[in-house]
Amino acid sequence: MEALSVPAALALVAGGGAGLSPELRAALGASLPLVQRDYRFERVWFWGCIQGVRGSYYIAQGLGPDRAAPRSRLYSLNCLDWSLLTPATQEMLALAEQVKGRFQGDPSFEYSLAEINPEAAARLVESGKEPVIKEEARLIATIEHIDRAVGVVPRGAFVKTPLGSVHENRLFEGLSLVEAKKLSSYFHFTEPANLKNKTLMEKADLDPSTDFLDSLEHDIPRGKGDVNIRLGECVKLSYRMPWSYLTLIQVVSTNKL
Repeated sequence: MEALSVPAALALVAGGGAGLSPELRAALGASLPLVQRDYRFERVWFWGCIQGVRGSYYIAQGLGPDRAAPRSRLYSLNCLDWSLLTPATQEMLALAEQVKGRFQGDPSFEYSLAEINPEAAARLVESGKEPVIKEEARLIATIEHIDRAVGVVPRGAFVKTPLGSVHENRLFEGLSLVEAKKLSSYFHFTEPANLKNKTLMEKADLDPSTDFLDSLEHDIPRGKGDVNIRLGECVKLSYRMPWSYLTLIQVVSTNKL
């Protein structure tokens, strides 16, 4: 969600128990525009919050002109002071999968792989590395995993140019109530995998400017996502993941997410 739309967006998801205190909302409203200015981002999105035992991580993403390009990610412990996170690596993603349990809320906290996975720890020792993973690296990997799995956008919200860059569709005015009920109206906002396997006959009905991502209707196993009508004006898309249950809320006939 964009910085300016945080209050309205939080009101939509409050029914599920998610929310921020008035102090944190005010801090976000003051700090995110400064982040956008200082890092020269074209747009800043408030990604969300990952709760820990001793504190929570508040995540923001900085975007450039190409919305499909890798995003810069930042975290804060108080919604005021932001630190830039490094890009996720394959090694980081693999090691983070070994760690179970809640976050501690301390970026410098170290998990001992010798206690979690002795084999993985031994391989790190052989390569001259310490058999530990810092919580900051686990945070980076977790954000990457969640973005890949449930980064979802409505069909038509973004367009792909002939040069390959992706931009927000200024003509997008939201999904109609009929279209919003269909899983085919939602796309994974990540590198497509299933699209490359479609036949030429299947691609003939697709618009290359808008249908350049994988649709949720083809997810395996089927039934990971389901759509419900909320209050007659919002559509709630719920998506099951191995470790949690993610929700996207689309306000019908508007471009508000």
